[in-house]
Amino acid sequence: MEKVVLVVDDSATVRKFVAAALNMKGFRVITASDGIEALERMPSEKFDLIITDLNMPDMDGYELIRSIRETPEYRDIPIIVLSSMTDLKNKDLAMESGALAFLEKPLSTEVIQREVFKFLNKTGMGTI
Repeated sequence: MEKVVLVVDDSATVRKFVAAALNMKGFRVITASDGIEALERMPSEKFDLIITDLNMPDMDGYELIRSIRETPEYRDIPIIVLSSMTDLKNKDLAMESGALAFLEKPLSTEVIQREVFKFLNKTGMGTI
């Protein structure tokens, strides 16, 4: 069964990059430009994993993560933060909010694929 990943980032370039990296490994990717749009998409789709930026307009990544963790039907979805805000304070806040991993921008296709596979236990990964 196809795994579905929600990618939330205000940068269209980052959304396209992550989507392309995951599409080539058989994932279906849905994108949102901020936390509000992400929450609007959640009732209509079952997401297996969420990747979010921290610094976004309207609703930032911290608020999004907390909102997801407070919603019973979404609280167990793995969340990976992908951000250029890489100081220890932001990493700690992201993890305290409920993220399971923190990836630093910029990153390679291989890193994003490896992290997603790690959380979704997808077999047939091949070489990445």
